[in-house]
Amino acid sequence: MGSGRLRACATTLFLAGILGPAEVSACLGQDRGWELGAAGGFGFIQNATISNPTGSVTAGIDNRFALSAVVDQDLYRHLSGELRYTFRDDDLVLKSGGQKANMDGDSHLIHYDLLVQVRGRSSRIRPYVAAGAGIRLFRGTGREDPNQPFRDFAFVTKANEVKPLISVGGGVKVTLFRHTVVRLDFRDYLSPFPEKLFAAAPGAKIRGWLYDAVPLAGISFVF
Repeated sequence: MGSGRLRACATTLFLAGILGPAEVSACLGQDRGWELGAAGGFGFIQNATISNPTGSVTAGIDNRFALSAVVDQDLYRHLSGELRYTFRDDDLVLKSGGQKANMDGDSHLIHYDLLVQVRGRSSRIRPYVAAGAGIRLFRGTGREDPNQPFRDFAFVTKANEVKPLISVGGGVKVTLFRHTVVRLDFRDYLSPFPEKLFAAAPGAKIRGWLYDAVPLAGISFVF
């Protein structure tokens, strides 16, 4: 690298706080690309248990569809970071022995993941693993039924509750054209149980987290 190039890089590094990380990336020879995408899929959830001295019921969310949007940035050759929003159509349920109490609901997931990619940005097929964290807003949006079953365990309520979220998973990006990528993603979302949406009856205890497995298929524009 010539002395002129070194001086230019030194100046860019000195001004990084003002000019932003993209200029630093150029000096270090890093190729930072951006990706905007959308996806759809279906969620399969492992619910929690509410018990009292007479027995127990399953409590949580039925399996429903998911819609997602993502903004991704290549940070280094094998590492990228992405901000993802996912909408989950939820049906809040208490069930046992073929009987069920339910209410319409939904949840909104926002999280930031780091993606470790096996191949660089120039590769057509890029498998990866991902992990991150964020928040999940649970909402009960239906009508409360004062006569719903399992009232001796819990009452499904029309409420909102925010819980922390852990995101793990992986996937693959396949480049179709220069600026078009097809993505197949899998995310496993872990969050504490939303107690406000399931008001436990006196003497009832809630055990377990919600484990939400969500496969997604989508398309992205890269630049």
